[in-house]
Amino acid sequence: MYARRRRRYFTMMAICVVLFVSAWAFVRLWSVPAAIGMCVVAMIIPPLAAITANKRESDDRWWDEPPPPEGRDSTDGAGDPGGEGGRDAGGGTRRSGGRH
Repeated sequence: MYARRRRRYFTMMAICVVLFVSAWAFVRLWSVPAAIGMCVVAMIIPPLAAITANKRESDDRWWDEPPPPEGRDSTDGAGDPGGEGGRDAGGGTRRSGGRH
């Protein structure tokens, strides 16, 4: 889950750093176009690493929320005893306690 995504992210970023450093430390002495090509590939890796690290896997919960209770759909307010989908009679959202 989380550790797997972190490991994947840091592996990709390590590859990126190795490409940049090796391109300008010694590959440029052999071939400048190859060094530039390595840098272009290294520039593509950070966005892909971020996308990969934030991708939800099948065993992950979304935003660490527990699943909704059985028999209730939390999106349309169908389980709301007032039947108003989380809204009070005045049209505003409900607040617990205090003044409105």
